[in-house]
Amino acid sequence: MATIRDVALKAGVAPSSVTRVLSGHPNVSVDLRDRVLAAVHEVGYKPDLVAAGLRRGYTQTVGIIVNDVLNPVVAQMIDVVEGDLRRAGYGVILANSHGQSDNDIENVRLLHQRRVDALLAAFSDDTNPELVDVLSALPIPVVLLDREIASHEFSAVISDHGMGARLLAEHLIERGHREIGVISGSLSAYPSRSRVQNIGQTLARSGVPLRPEFTIAGRGSTEFGVQSVARLMDDPQPPTAIVIGNGNTAAIAGVIGELRRRGLKVGEDIAIAGSDDGPLLALHTPGITVIARDVEDLARRAATLVLNRLDDKKPGVHTVVLPTRLILRPSTDWSPHATICAS
Repeated sequence: MATIRDVALKAGVAPSSVTRVLSGHPNVSVDLRDRVLAAVHEVGYKPDLVAAGLRRGYTQTVGIIVNDVLNPVVAQMIDVVEGDLRRAGYGVILANSHGQSDNDIENVRLLHQRRVDALLAAFSDDTNPELVDVLSALPIPVVLLDREIASHEFSAVISDHGMGARLLAEHLIERGHREIGVISGSLSAYPSRSRVQNIGQTLARSGVPLRPEFTIAGRGSTEFGVQSVARLMDDPQPPTAIVIGNGNTAAIAGVIGELRRRGLKVGEDIAIAGSDDGPLLALHTPGITVIARDVEDLARRAATLVLNRLDDKKPGVHTVVLPTRLILRPSTDWSPHATICAS
């Protein structure tokens, strides 16, 4: 790897002159600047951005922590955020927690060691009290991406998952469902926790409480989806409707595949709804009802919030709450009353 000394030898100048040119020093002749830049190009010199950042006090990088990079919704958020930050002149360092709370803490410390200028995070476990202590000690802005921490120190952009969950629960009750199963992501993260809480509260208000054994939470995978359906449908009084509260495509495929293996037709033998829209749900036959939100808008607002914090350098906490909505599709048209009447 080429060094400043290599550039200096090629340009026939002192290393200090190269440093002055590369640092943008104003008192540099046009001839010297041209010679140094030509030498930089010839030897292939790449500046050490971290070292330069340490000298300047900033690195032009933002750290991003996500709970599961394989989740399509998370991947979409990363894509939007990275693009917006890059256009603003910031690089990104991504850390994946793989659904593990301990990895959240380790990733925060790792990114701090890399001297990132700000942190944008969708943690696996936003209920971990140690996380608050670690984040509070950071000297940089922290923005939560669809996470809710029991502290007023951090800005956040979140979706109102509770709104969509209430609408969905009310819809299922109106269709006559009394036994409802929920296959959820980890309840240690705000989105799943909020959906399950609001579905349960809505059912309880209607006199049909959510059975504890009908809430199954875990990290999304095909195996998790299959096992969750098996637990629900092997119950002596199985649910007539299932809410897939895990946006991981593998988990959704596992649920649908296991129902099919059991000979159950979606929209005819059982009602199905999802928590985040996507091609697998929209293009399924029949189409699957979903709690929908504008993921791109969420990510874009989060990136803007980070950039605003970096620009003004002033302490200030803002929480942006974005709406969710219910998209009705044929998967929840079926009513258990129709089966009872037919028999």
